[in-house]
Amino acid sequence: MEIGISTASLFMRQYNEEAVRTIAGLGVNTCEIFLETFCEYNREYGETLARNKGALQVNSVHLYTTHIEPQLFSDNERTRADAYYFLDKAMDAANAFGAKYYTFHGTARYKKASRSGKNDNFQKIGETLERTREVCEKHGVALSLETVEWSTYNRPGVFKEALKRCPGLFATLDIKQTRLSEYPENDYIEETAGHISHVHLSDINEEGKTCLPGRGAYNFADLFLRLSDAGFNGAALIEAYKDDYVNVAELKTSAEYLQEILYKYNLE
Repeated sequence: MEIGISTASLFMRQYNEEAVRTIAGLGVNTCEIFLETFCEYNREYGETLARNKGALQVNSVHLYTTHIEPQLFSDNERTRADAYYFLDKAMDAANAFGAKYYTFHGTARYKKASRSGKNDNFQKIGETLERTREVCEKHGVALSLETVEWSTYNRPGVFKEALKRCPGLFATLDIKQTRLSEYPENDYIEETAGHISHVHLSDINEEGKTCLPGRGAYNFADLFLRLSDAGFNGAALIEAYKDDYVNVAELKTSAEYLQEILYKYNLE
């Protein structure tokens, strides 16, 4: 496994063109680039990031929350066409800076009733995922469905159904989101074993507030061992909120803490 940092951890602190330089100086070798807005969804901007990141590897690309992803599932043809237009441009940017995976939320379960999944149309979900995967593949990027409690993969069982209809699909495990879903984390790991592309890491303190890994109560050694048993050997990326820390140097300390755990258990 390899520890990295998402540029999302620097959201509202630094724009990506500066954030990749910052992360490159923090002692990690890989990152996720969180494209923040439509003006970043183009190859020219992707090439800027490719120049600025230097030797830093890009594991994955992430798009801003609900910009285009729910619209890919829309029944409105024009809405859907616009969403795929911007998806294609964003993946062209991702190709420029070398992202291997696209961390994908998907639908938006705005209403609580939709979160039960009672009315999930897996045929439609699967067809949309497959079309999305094909657009990504054209740019050399693999599609990875993220565990997100308010979106498509909000409970165990969803990935299994999606994989039947989109066999090339990967999964991104976000431990903050699995906790929010209130389903056992291990259920997600078992369901996605062999298909996990990367993992998003955060911690939580005794007051229930998110914090940097190493400052809370979460057992990362146990997580890494369970992931290893599930066959995972990819990037584990710190994804923090801007208020989870004061100084950027704290991200480096957190990454070193996680790297020490991997070293201790021979999981590097």
